[in-house]
Amino acid sequence: MAMRSQQPGDIVMPSNFIRAAREAGYVSISTALAELVDNAIEAQASEIFLTLTRSEASGLPQIQVEDNGVGMDHIELSNCLRFGGSSRFGGEGSFGRFGMGLPSASLSQTRTIEVTAWQRDFPAQTVCLDADEIASGRPADLTPTIGIRGATDSGCRVVWRDCDRIDYQRLAWLEKVLHRDLGRMYRRFLVGKLRLTINGRAVAPVDPTLLTTEVNGITAHLAIEPLRYEISVGPVDTAFVTVRFSMLPVSHWHALDNLTKRRIGIVGKGGVSILRAGREIANGWLLMGAKRKENYDDWWRCEVEFDPVLDEHFGITINKQGVRPSRALREALEPELESIARMLNNRVRQLFEEVKFSAAAADSCRIAETADVDLPVLAGRGRSSGPVRYEIRSSQMPIDSMFRADFHQHTLTLTLNVDHPAFGALYKPLQGLQEQSSSEMRTALELLIISYARATLQIGADGDDVLRAWSATYGRMLQRS
Repeated sequence: MAMRSQQPGDIVMPSNFIRAAREAGYVSISTALAELVDNAIEAQASEIFLTLTRSEASGLPQIQVEDNGVGMDHIELSNCLRFGGSSRFGGEGSFGRFGMGLPSASLSQTRTIEVTAWQRDFPAQTVCLDADEIASGRPADLTPTIGIRGATDSGCRVVWRDCDRIDYQRLAWLEKVLHRDLGRMYRRFLVGKLRLTINGRAVAPVDPTLLTTEVNGITAHLAIEPLRYEISVGPVDTAFVTVRFSMLPVSHWHALDNLTKRRIGIVGKGGVSILRAGREIANGWLLMGAKRKENYDDWWRCEVEFDPVLDEHFGITINKQGVRPSRALREALEPELESIARMLNNRVRQLFEEVKFSAAAADSCRIAETADVDLPVLAGRGRSSGPVRYEIRSSQMPIDSMFRADFHQHTLTLTLNVDHPAFGALYKPLQGLQEQSSSEMRTALELLIISYARATLQIGADGDDVLRAWSATYGRMLQRS
């Protein structure tokens, strides 16, 4: 067939444009497939089925995405593979605004696209796009033909045949990556009514904040109350950006093996997750001002959520793969977010210091536990479940408290105040001693403090008053020394 000549007024050369469209710049197969998932959610689908197979003819991967949404009528189907053919073009409340997602995402992975749609009481119709035919100069024929219905009353099916841009040689690897990436992108929907499956196996939500991830009965927790920023939209309207910070439990998770840390997403997963209409569109070190990422920053997370009405402020790209925050948005968010990031970094650093301190004090605690069986029972507390256990920690407390002693479930926890003058005065000289001498001196010192703390608990309520008075007196003397 002869190539179609360029007509006066044409601003696009189809044969060249289709080649360029294949270089749309999707960073991964996951982000390309997300465009199809977005369309299904926009079509009110509650179930989305991804099927990964290999073409018997070419051996290349083949991907099918089917949903139970409202489907498309004849006109919508005719336009769905046209660039800019969205019926929601420019709509600020939808997942897609420009009608570029389906054709550009598909062509970034395959040369041949087939879309079938069906609605109640109407036959299924199919439309196809063959990039090779268009590149050779043949005009695109997007006239729907009779198709095959799915199992639901209405819905849509997209098939990518002979995917020549997929790097994964094994479909099992691809399936694993899609579970991880789509589970993270659509975590808000997957904990709701949406069911997304890949080759029949449900995709589980993946929460980078780890607020819903339980390990040994412990989860991350909110570091501070959620923040809300009001941003101007147009001359009179405003919209809100919500920011949440989570803190990982250092004291409980620091000792996990590296494999577990990677599996649950601790190592190398710190940073900011940005959600548009509940769907993650970007993640990384974003909106943190001049703060650079450090290893300690893996132990806290940030989640920024906004509505599509703020797309211009976030600089949303057509393929929804990143953000380019406006100056106004950065000025509104970055100063406080950077300050919080530095504060959380310092908090994590301190928690790790406390963990190291507690580990170094383990010998003293073991000696105290061995001796405890010969000591008087703590007044009014009993010992029905066995001997007392001891723990030594360090933390920041009011300046007049040298330490705090807590007794709970047969464990005496001694928390030393790093801000009290005694902490530096007693522990700093140990750093200049040889290892053996330092260890012996530290053990003797900690046993002295443990014994004092235990004695105050044995005295009862009056012991607290004695401890407070002694801590304040000792601290003032050290400040004068």
